[in-house]
Formats: sequence, C-alpha cells, structure tokens
Amino acid sequence: MCGIAGWIDREQPVSRERSILHRMNRALACRGPDDEGIWLSTHAALIHRRLVVTDPEGGAQPMVRRYGGRTYVITYDGKLFNIPELRRELETRGHVLTSRSDTELILAAYAEWGAECLRHFNGVFAFAIWDDTSASLFAARDRVGVKPLFFARRGEGLLFGSELKALLAHPAVRPEVDEEGLAEVLVMGPGRTPGHGVFRGVEELRPGSWLRFDRNGLQVKSYWQLASHPHPDDLDTTVERVRDLFQDAVRRQLASDVSLGTMLSGGLDSSAISAVVAKVLREEGKGPLRTFSVDYVGNEKHFRPNEFQPHSDAPWVRRMAEHLGSVHQTVIIDTEELASALMPAMRARDLPGMTDVDASLYLFSRELKKEVTVILSGECADEVFGGYPWFHREELIRADTFPWSRLVPQRLRFFSPEVVSRIRAEEYVADRYREALQEVPGLPGETPEEGRMRELFYLCLTRWMPVLLDRSDRMSMAFGLEVRVPFCDHRLLEYVWNVPWSMKRCDGREKGLLRRAVSGLLPEEVRMRRKSPFPKTHNPAYLEAVRREALRRIDDPASPLRDLLHVEEVRRFAGRKDLQEQHIPWFGQLMNVPQLFAYFIQLDAWMREYGVVIR
Repeated sequence: MCGIAGWIDREQPVSRERSILHRMNRALACRGPDDEGIWLSTHAALIHRRLVVTDPEGGAQPMVRRYGGRTYVITYDGKLFNIPELRRELETRGHVLTSRSDTELILAAYAEWGAECLRHFNGVFAFAIWDDTSASLFAARDRVGVKPLFFARRGEGLLFGSELKALLAHPAVRPEVDEEGLAEVLVMGPGRTPGHGVFRGVEELRPGSWLRFDRNGLQVKSYWQLASHPHPDDLDTTVERVRDLFQDAVRRQLASDVSLGTMLSGGLDSSAISAVVAKVLREEGKGPLRTFSVDYVGNEKHFRPNEFQPHSDAPWVRRMAEHLGSVHQTVIIDTEELASALMPAMRARDLPGMTDVDASLYLFSRELKKEVTVILSGECADEVFGGYPWFHREELIRADTFPWSRLVPQRLRFFSPEVVSRIRAEEYVADRYREALQEVPGLPGETPEEGRMRELFYLCLTRWMPVLLDRSDRMSMAFGLEVRVPFCDHRLLEYVWNVPWSMKRCDGREKGLLRRAVSGLLPEEVRMRRKSPFPKTHNPAYLEAVRREALRRIDDPASPLRDLLHVEEVRRFAGRKDLQEQHIPWFGQLMNVPQLFAYFIQLDAWMREYGVVIR
C-alpha cells in the first residue's frame, strides 16, 4: 500500500507552493518508504509515497497516461485482486498496457468507464485521478473502507490525503475541534462516526463512495451499499459457497513480488487463513509459510480468564504452527515498551486511539516489517460472521445503543460536568445510534429477531469494523507494512450479509457457519476453539505505569486535560486499593481500566502535540 495526497485550487497557483507540498509529502513518508513523487500543474498537485509490492519498475507514481486525447494523472493507494480478468477486459477494448501495475489498470479503467470503473474492481483502494483536459478531480474509496481517505474544502480549493496528518501539514487546515469533534473524541472515541474527520471542516470519504471536484463544485456519491434480499440457498449449499468464496479471497490476496506471511493467533480466523495460504504454497512448490504471533512479558504468570478472553493464545499458536509446518516467530512485548509506544501509536492514528491495543500492533508491525512486506490477517471475520458477544448475549442484543459502548454514563463520570453538558454527550451518542439504524436496509417479512440481528450486523460492519480497519492500516503503515484482510472481500461480505442468523449460528456456536466452512482445514480443537480477541497484556505493572503517568499529566497545571476531566473523580478512582479488580469495559472487549488511563494519556499528548484548539 502507499500514501496519497493532493491539492486542487482554482484561485491560487499551487505550483508556487512547493514547500507546502513537500510538507504534505513528508507527512506520509512512513506509508511509502520506497519511492516518492509529486505531479504539478498550475492549479493541481498530486502527491505519492510508494511502498513497492508489485512491478517495481512499471508502477511509479503519480502515473500519467493519455487516452483519447485526454491527459490523466493518478495517485493510488491499494491493491486490486482481480488483475488478470480486468487486464483481459481492457485489452479486448483496445487498451495497450505497458506495465504489470494495477495503477495503470485503474487509470485505463477510468478512461474507459468513468465512475462506473469502480464496479469492475475487486480490491482495496483509495485513489485520485486528475483529468487535466477538463480540470476535474475524481477520487474514490473501496467498498468496505480498508484504505483511508480524508478531504477538506478550503475556499475554491480541495485538499485530500490518506491520513489526517497530510491535511494538517497544509496551513489552511488548522487543528481546531468544535463541540461535535470533541464529542467524537470523548464519547464516540476511539470510534468515529463515518464521514467525520474530527477536525473542523475535515471529512472522511465514506467507504463505497466517490467524489468529483470540478468547475461546478464538489459532488460526493455512494456507489456501493449492502443490499438485503431473501437468501436462496440451503445450509449445505451456503457452507460450500462460503468455503469457495473464502478460499478464493485468500488465494487472490497472495499476489506479491515481495516477502509475505500471515498473522497467527491460534484462533479460528487467522488459523483458517494460514491453512489456506500454506496449502497454496505447497501446491505451487514454494517454501514453507512464515507465521507470526504476539505475546507479552509476564502473561504466562498474570493471565486471568474473563468473559471476553477465555484463554491464552500461546498453546494454540504452537499447535497450529506445528500443524502447518510453518516457520514461526513470536514477538514478545514488554510492559515498559508497550507504555512507551502509546505516543507513536497516537501519532500514527492522528487521534487518541485504542491505546495499548493500538500500541501492541504498532510494535508487532515494526518487528514484522523486518521479516516481510505483506502480511495476511484474520481481521473482520467476527463482524462478517457474528463472533462478538453482542451477537449472543440477550442484554447486548437488546441494548438501545452501540453494544460495544454501553457504559457511556460510567465513562462520563470522569469528564467535567461542563464539558459533558457542552457536547450533549448522551444525546450525541443516541443521535448517532438512531442515524445508523435509519441506514439499515431492511428486509420485508423478516421476523423481529432476524431484523434485530440484521441491525446489529449493520452497526458492526459500519461503525465497529472501521475502528479496527483504521487500527490495522495506521499501525502497519507506520512501518510500510501491508496488511491484507481476506474476510473483507466484498463478494464474501455481500453473500454472508443475507444469510439468515439461524444459519450463521448453526451448531449453536458463534461463527458456526464459518466453522463448518473450514472443516477439514484445521485440527478439530482449533476449529471449535472459543473466540478470543487480539491478545493484550495482563501484567499489573502496565496498569500501574499508565495510572501513574495519567496522574502525572493531570497534576501538570499546563495540561489540557484539566479543562476536560473531572479531576477529583479521576484521582479518587485512581487511588482505589482494589483498582486491579475493577472491571469497566468502556469500549469493546479490550478497553478496560488500564486503557482508560492510557486514553487520558493519549488525549493529553494529542492536544499538546497537535496544538488542538477547542472552538
């Protein structure tokens, strides 16, 4: 993957502002360590940072081509997984392709079909194409939103970039946050409302959408949405179809000219992907699969099962690595390093994030990059197949809010009453929840139970999954590591979306459909293992480290936290003798008491380092 950015301005000549363009370029350097480029005309600039995965010689960007007497320029982040089919189709239409790069395919497809080209792509992408003849910009994002894209209108201009930091490198985009942005950070965070860029006047191009910016102004449209219709297949046919779609998605995502491996936790999702990859490598006579896992110093001593993490991963990782015959490496993270990584993880996301859940992946990615450039992950299977507790526990199913964020009142007690009132905290969450439910494509005739499960899947796919996709993209691309997520294949997602809940939970198990579909690929004990989320540290030294650092920051008279937090309540809570036993899963499954203190640390650092101003 890569980093992209650009600046279109009809009033001032952007070609004179090279220092600004170079700042935007440098802001994305981590996403593209292998090459860089800036294309300039009087009123348009496209910026690219390249991570080389395919066709090192033929894929340089920004790429310029002429079709039908028109000049097109593209900057592109992503990967297409249907290159052979798309290449054949374009060649039959008379296109002469001079590289093996999918960048050239996207450019030719746009010249051929315009915005309809997006329906021809199977892949993950964010790209922008400048038509120099008509002086118009077309930009788009993949269906699921695996690759990021933000934009901002400024006067008669438009700025865009893969990450917020690229926009903030431009003097016209200031780190200002209003009540809505503050609500996003304090009560929605580390989630984010789709389309919201947190900073004033900054937007996210939503998944499955495109924009056009030309003399008529800015136009934004959706080109893909989930569509509900009756499921036509019986259970056996459904299982076979899921198996075929899953294996095809994994096979397609192995295309690479650079070193490749898989993440392996010993759970169902990563084990299934690793099993398919190992099988393909054997069939092709290639070397053994390389697998990687993460663990923490002291976890063998301090791990305690809970409702969300029933058991440690380590024994299961060993079992699967032996089964696969993989060359396996476990990355061990210590407590001090994990706490120190909170700051670079925040900078990678440009916002307070999932704290040590982000930081651990940040450190994991750093070590992975030393060994491979492309890694396959089991991310998103729980969203597609229904693996989370909120699909199975009645009080979560019936919760009249986002089920991963039920404890808003407990969370709000740590913020000052003035801030809570100003951002209308609980009302804001309720409004965002109602908006999400209004988007759900209902199916006439569904039972109330099936209708509610469809709502939960929609919430999960459009509000929860983006948090994890953001995490995966930013933490890995901080080191120029490309993470691929086969469970986000849109064909698989579209098919499973309409599978009835009774089939998805077949055999009375979470992800029962997926378990049946991978039968024969895995040892039975792994195939039937209970879900366990991304591993985190259970070392009490981590809680003490973040508690102490959060209090240190709060005690600093210059800390912006003092204007946001109910300082005395935080101090009282931090001083509890039974703090280690406190259980407040305030966001998702993994963000509990240690992560609450870590979030305060990241919030303080974000406001200071980014110079955040609350308007």
